[in-house]
Amino acid sequence: MAKSDLKVQNIVATSSLGKPVSLTKLARSQSNTEYNPEQFPGLVLRVQKPKSAVLVFSSGNLVCTGTKSVAQVKEVIEQVIKQLAKIGVKITDKPKITVQNIVASGSIDVDLNLNVLALELENTEYEPEQFPGLVYKLVEPTTTFLLFSNGKLVCTGTKSRVQLEDAMTQLNKNVKAVLKRIAGKKGNKS
Repeated sequence: MAKSDLKVQNIVATSSLGKPVSLTKLARSQSNTEYNPEQFPGLVLRVQKPKSAVLVFSSGNLVCTGTKSVAQVKEVIEQVIKQLAKIGVKITDKPKITVQNIVASGSIDVDLNLNVLALELENTEYEPEQFPGLVYKLVEPTTTFLLFSNGKLVCTGTKSRVQLEDAMTQLNKNVKAVLKRIAGKKGNKS
Protein backbone atom coordinates (compact mmCIF):
# COMPACT_ATOMS: atom_id res chain seq x y z
CA MET A 1 0.00 0.00 0.00
CA ALA A 2 1.47 3.34 -1.04
CA LYS A 3 2.03 6.12 1.47
CA SER A 4 -0.73 8.62 1.01
CA ASP A 5 -0.43 12.15 -0.24
CA LEU A 6 -2.02 14.23 2.44
CA LYS A 7 -3.08 17.74 1.59
CA VAL A 8 -3.90 20.10 4.45
CA GLN A 9 -7.30 21.66 3.78
CA ASN A 10 -7.82 23.66 6.96
CA ILE A 11 -6.02 24.54 10.16
CA VAL A 12 -7.90 25.76 13.22
CA ALA A 13 -5.60 27.71 15.54
CA THR A 14 -6.11 29.86 18.60
CA SER A 15 -4.17 32.78 19.96
CA SER A 16 -4.48 35.53 22.51
CA LEU A 17 -3.55 39.15 21.98
CA GLY A 18 -3.34 39.71 25.73
CA LYS A 19 -5.47 42.88 25.50
CA PRO A 20 -9.19 43.55 25.32
CA VAL A 21 -10.64 44.56 21.95
CA SER A 22 -13.66 46.81 21.33
CA LEU A 23 -15.60 44.66 18.86
CA THR A 24 -18.08 47.46 18.15
CA LYS A 25 -15.25 49.82 17.23
CA LEU A 26 -13.58 47.12 15.08
CA ALA A 27 -16.87 46.34 13.29
CA ARG A 28 -17.43 50.05 12.54
CA SER A 29 -13.92 50.63 11.21
CA GLN A 30 -13.53 47.47 9.06
CA SER A 31 -15.79 46.48 6.17
CA ASN A 32 -14.58 42.87 6.21
CA THR A 33 -16.33 42.05 9.50
CA GLU A 34 -19.60 40.54 10.72
CA TYR A 35 -20.73 41.29 14.24
CA ASN A 36 -24.10 40.31 15.72
CA PRO A 37 -23.57 40.21 19.50
CA GLU A 38 -27.18 39.07 20.09
CA GLN A 39 -26.44 35.88 18.16
CA PHE A 40 -22.73 35.27 18.88
CA PRO A 41 -20.26 37.01 21.22
CA GLY A 42 -17.41 37.09 18.70
CA LEU A 43 -16.74 39.20 15.63
CA VAL A 44 -15.93 37.45 12.34
CA LEU A 45 -13.11 39.15 10.48
CA ARG A 46 -12.58 37.89 6.92
CA VAL A 47 -9.10 37.96 5.43
CA GLN A 48 -8.74 37.76 1.64
CA LYS A 49 -5.14 36.57 1.40
CA PRO A 50 -4.58 33.93 2.60
CA LYS A 51 -8.34 33.30 2.48
CA SER A 52 -9.44 32.77 6.06
CA ALA A 53 -11.74 33.89 8.84
CA VAL A 54 -10.78 34.97 12.33
CA LEU A 55 -13.14 35.02 15.28
CA VAL A 56 -12.16 37.97 17.45
CA PHE A 57 -13.48 38.06 21.02
CA SER A 58 -13.58 41.12 23.29
CA SER A 59 -11.09 39.35 25.61
CA GLY A 60 -8.51 39.52 22.82
CA ASN A 61 -8.75 35.81 22.11
CA LEU A 62 -8.65 34.77 18.45
CA VAL A 63 -9.70 31.65 16.55
CA CYS A 64 -8.29 31.43 13.03
CA THR A 65 -9.77 29.05 10.45
CA GLY A 66 -9.31 28.40 6.75
CA THR A 67 -5.53 28.52 6.49
CA LYS A 68 -3.47 25.64 5.13
CA SER A 69 -0.22 26.14 7.09
CA VAL A 70 1.06 27.56 10.37
CA ALA A 71 2.97 30.18 8.35
CA GLN A 72 -0.38 31.33 6.92
CA VAL A 73 -1.89 31.45 10.44
CA LYS A 74 0.97 33.77 11.52
CA GLU A 75 0.40 35.93 8.42
CA VAL A 76 -3.34 36.23 9.16
CA ILE A 77 -2.78 37.14 12.82
CA GLU A 78 -0.27 39.82 11.77
CA GLN A 79 -2.97 41.27 9.48
CA VAL A 80 -5.46 41.26 12.38
CA ILE A 81 -2.92 43.10 14.56
CA LYS A 82 -2.47 45.75 11.82
CA GLN A 83 -6.25 46.21 11.61
CA LEU A 84 -6.46 46.54 15.41
CA ALA A 85 -3.72 49.20 15.37
CA LYS A 86 -6.07 51.32 13.22
CA ILE A 87 -8.56 51.43 16.12
CA GLY A 88 -5.89 52.14 18.71
CA VAL A 89 -5.24 48.62 20.03
CA LYS A 90 -1.46 48.25 20.13
CA ILE A 91 -0.20 44.67 20.42
CA THR A 92 3.43 44.65 21.52
CA ASP A 93 3.95 40.99 22.49
CA LYS A 94 4.07 38.41 19.72
CA PRO A 95 0.94 36.26 20.20
CA LYS A 96 1.52 32.56 20.82
CA ILE A 97 -0.30 30.39 18.28
CA THR A 98 -1.74 27.01 19.24
CA VAL A 99 -2.94 24.62 16.54
CA GLN A 100 -6.18 23.00 17.70
CA ASN A 101 -7.02 20.87 14.66
CA ILE A 102 -5.71 20.03 11.21
CA VAL A 103 -8.07 18.76 8.51
CA ALA A 104 -6.34 16.97 5.64
CA SER A 105 -7.52 14.96 2.66
CA GLY A 106 -5.75 12.28 0.71
CA SER A 107 -5.91 8.74 -0.53
CA ILE A 108 -4.37 5.37 0.33
CA ASP A 109 -4.45 4.30 -3.33
CA VAL A 110 -6.36 1.08 -2.77
CA ASP A 111 -10.07 0.30 -3.06
CA LEU A 112 -11.54 -0.37 0.37
CA ASN A 113 -14.29 -2.79 1.31
CA LEU A 114 -15.90 -0.64 3.99
CA ASN A 115 -18.20 -3.45 5.20
CA VAL A 116 -15.17 -5.62 5.95
CA LEU A 117 -13.25 -2.76 7.60
CA ALA A 118 -16.28 -1.93 9.78
CA LEU A 119 -16.28 -5.53 11.05
CA GLU A 120 -12.51 -5.99 11.36
CA LEU A 121 -11.36 -2.65 12.80
CA GLU A 122 -12.20 -1.33 16.27
CA ASN A 123 -13.71 2.13 16.80
CA THR A 124 -15.61 2.37 13.53
CA GLU A 125 -19.04 3.65 12.56
CA TYR A 126 -20.47 2.76 9.19
CA GLU A 127 -24.05 3.33 8.11
CA PRO A 128 -24.02 3.41 4.29
CA GLU A 129 -27.74 4.28 4.14
CA GLN A 130 -26.95 7.56 5.91
CA PHE A 131 -23.40 8.40 4.72
CA PRO A 132 -21.11 6.69 2.17
CA GLY A 133 -17.97 6.92 4.34
CA LEU A 134 -16.72 4.84 7.23
CA VAL A 135 -15.74 6.77 10.37
CA TYR A 136 -12.61 5.29 11.93
CA LYS A 137 -11.18 6.66 15.17
CA LEU A 138 -7.59 6.17 16.24
CA VAL A 139 -6.76 6.48 19.93
CA GLU A 140 -3.06 7.40 19.50
CA PRO A 141 -2.66 9.94 18.00
CA THR A 142 -6.27 11.03 18.62
CA THR A 143 -7.51 11.16 15.04
CA THR A 144 -10.73 10.59 13.12
CA PHE A 145 -10.67 9.34 9.55
CA LEU A 146 -13.47 9.31 7.02
CA LEU A 147 -12.67 6.45 4.65
CA PHE A 148 -14.35 5.95 1.29
CA SER A 149 -14.50 2.82 -0.85
CA ASN A 150 -12.33 4.41 -3.58
CA GLY A 151 -9.46 4.83 -1.07
CA LYS A 152 -10.00 8.57 -0.62
CA LEU A 153 -9.97 9.85 2.93
CA VAL A 154 -10.33 12.86 5.20
CA CYS A 155 -8.30 13.07 8.40
CA THR A 156 -9.13 15.35 11.32
CA GLY A 157 -8.05 15.80 14.93
CA THR A 158 -4.28 16.06 14.64
CA LYS A 159 -2.42 19.14 15.88
CA SER A 160 0.86 18.86 13.93
CA ARG A 161 2.33 17.51 10.70
CA VAL A 162 4.14 14.83 12.74
CA GLN A 163 0.85 13.64 14.31
CA LEU A 164 -0.73 13.68 10.86
CA GLU A 165 2.04 11.44 9.46
CA ASP A 166 1.86 9.15 12.53
CA ALA A 167 -1.90 8.79 12.08
CA MET A 168 -1.47 7.90 8.39
CA THR A 169 1.23 5.34 9.22
CA GLN A 170 -1.10 3.79 11.84
CA LEU A 171 -4.04 3.76 9.39
CA ASN A 172 -1.93 2.07 6.67
CA LYS A 173 -0.65 -0.51 9.17
CA ASN A 174 -4.15 -1.31 10.49
CA VAL A 175 -5.72 -1.57 7.00
CA LYS A 176 -2.81 -3.77 5.80
CA ALA A 177 -3.30 -6.07 8.82
CA VAL A 178 -7.01 -6.45 7.97
CA LEU A 179 -6.23 -7.22 4.30
CA LYS A 180 -3.64 -9.80 5.41
CA ARG A 181 -6.09 -11.47 7.83
CA ILE A 182 -8.75 -11.68 5.12
CA ALA A 183 -6.29 -13.08 2.59
CA GLY A 184 -5.27 -15.65 5.22
CA LYS A 185 -8.91 -16.64 5.85
CA LYS A 186 -9.51 -17.07 2.11
CA GLY A 187 -6.30 -19.13 1.80
CA ASN A 188 -7.43 -21.49 4.59
CA LYS A 189 -10.67 -22.30 2.76
CA SER A 190 -9.03 -23.80 -0.34
